[in-house]
Amino acid sequence: MSTAVLQRVSLGRVLRAEIADELRGIVREPTALFFSILMPVGFFALFVSIFGDLTDGTMPAGTRMVATFGTFGVLAATMLNPGIGIAQDREIGWLRAKRVSAVPVLITLLCKVVAALCYAIAMLVAMAVTAGLTGSLEATAGQLLRLAVVLLLGAAPFALLGIAIGLQAGSNATAAILNAVLMPSAVVSGLWMPLEILPDFFGHIAQFLPTYHLSQLAIAQLDGGPVLGHALVMLGSTAALAAAAALSYRHARP
Repeated sequence: MSTAVLQRVSLGRVLRAEIADELRGIVREPTALFFSILMPVGFFALFVSIFGDLTDGTMPAGTRMVATFGTFGVLAATMLNPGIGIAQDREIGWLRAKRVSAVPVLITLLCKVVAALCYAIAMLVAMAVTAGLTGSLEATAGQLLRLAVVLLLGAAPFALLGIAIGLQAGSNATAAILNAVLMPSAVVSGLWMPLEILPDFFGHIAQFLPTYHLSQLAIAQLDGGPVLGHALVMLGSTAALAAAAALSYRHARP
């Protein structure tokens, strides 16, 4: 067996081991588990049971909520879990140990994001099943698959934000900062309640938030709405936050 093949096999084993460890770590961390997984699904179940049968003439509210609450749930998982996990690893000196180990730190950071995405997929499935059980889900399997792909890809800038904060702040501060970003953004972007029933200025602010544009991309997978402008905003957000994460990594606090 060639050296290149052996290296690929070794890398594959490392990735599997790292991702499995991160998956277990999320379950072991009560704060991250509650805010990033249990709370989004619980909120969705509550709102869809109350408002799921309402319709705006194009689709039931429960179907639209799979996109909007799904956006919130995916962002909660991909921002909080990697960010808090990185901050905790820094505090116990684990990232310092990783710098001199055979596994590059960047691989560890990537595996934290991949593990969070695994939980995000399970969360989207739970939301779709809940909407289906209430009779308010009107979407094909293809539409739901496209929605999931868009949300998982669109989570990239938010994962980068979580990494950037986690490399600089303590675990408690990271949780507080990321929640202070996520929760107001969710409200102002209409992820919990439609912007039509909120004050007008919410809609004006939402235009500047990537959370809003990601939710609109998700909704477009269900109703065929426009995507280009929203996609451009997400690409710009990803580039900006990738630069911020790279700078934070270069100057990471010990």
